[in-house]
Amino acid sequence: MSGMNRRVPDPADTLESRFPVSYSIYAMARMQRAIAATGLADLGLFPAQEILLTELVRDDGRSQKALAATMGISHVTVAKMTARLERAGLVVRRTSTTDRRVSLVYLTPAGRSAQDGIRAVWADLEDIVNRDLDAQDRQRYLAAAARIRRSLEASNSEDTAG
Repeated sequence: MSGMNRRVPDPADTLESRFPVSYSIYAMARMQRAIAATGLADLGLFPAQEILLTELVRDDGRSQKALAATMGISHVTVAKMTARLERAGLVVRRTSTTDRRVSLVYLTPAGRSAQDGIRAVWADLEDIVNRDLDAQDRQRYLAAAARIRRSLEASNSEDTAG
């Protein structure tokens, strides 16, 4: 009897139909992450680990706190990620000589050499996402995405400040 009172969902009342831009961002990110995960798995990596490794190529010997801030993720997530990368032999953690409470993260030679594979995965992703876009489409997309990112960052800053 309780099933008789169920409302039949309106097919137009979906997140995608009601919030098309936000849903599009979510769907693209989910698909991009899935494709990246497949390529990264071949390198023994999980998504986001390649970002941490690439950040260290740019500036080796950073604190986990600095990596978390740069990547926009929690310190706890970076600590877990770093521990996993350390077990894989891609990074090492050393205590700071100026502040014993701070752990600095450094690439190992294996972590440095993983960059070629990481770049190849990202080159494949770039080819896939650009496959059906011309130069003007890419330019418009990047401009719109930059404005969206600024809006999201401003909103996030307001949320964390207050």
